[in-house]
Amino acid sequence: MHEILPNRLWLGNAGNAADMVAVVEAGVAAMVDLATEISPPPVLRSMVYLRFPIHDGDGNRPELLRLAVQTVTALIRDRTPTLVFCAAGMSRSPAVTAHAMALAEGRNPKECLRQIVAGRPHDVSPVLWQALERLFS
Repeated sequence: MHEILPNRLWLGNAGNAADMVAVVEAGVAAMVDLATEISPPPVLRSMVYLRFPIHDGDGNRPELLRLAVQTVTALIRDRTPTLVFCAAGMSRSPAVTAHAMALAEGRNPKECLRQIVAGRPHDVSPVLWQALERLFS
């Protein structure tokens, strides 16, 4: 789990999301799950949990992608401490979060993506990125 916006936004993978001790210690209040292939993690009753089953490749419903990005955008704007995660934390979570940050902060999504992945392993699906660009450009 790595912090993108201090005390407000983290990206991670399924293992990070399942570590409730670390999630709680970080101060996370909302979890956004973008994975289709894993079971939902255990979530505290007091925590907001949102699941958007997105694929890395083609075949995502545009309305689901739009809703995922708009939801993360709202959480960023509301300053809700949020963990965005997918199975490996290297494609869906950075792609969706980059577009959400761009909308929330009036920035370019590619610039946001560069900030998010700087010095970290990543493998953003070009097909997913193009689908998001079509929706938000």
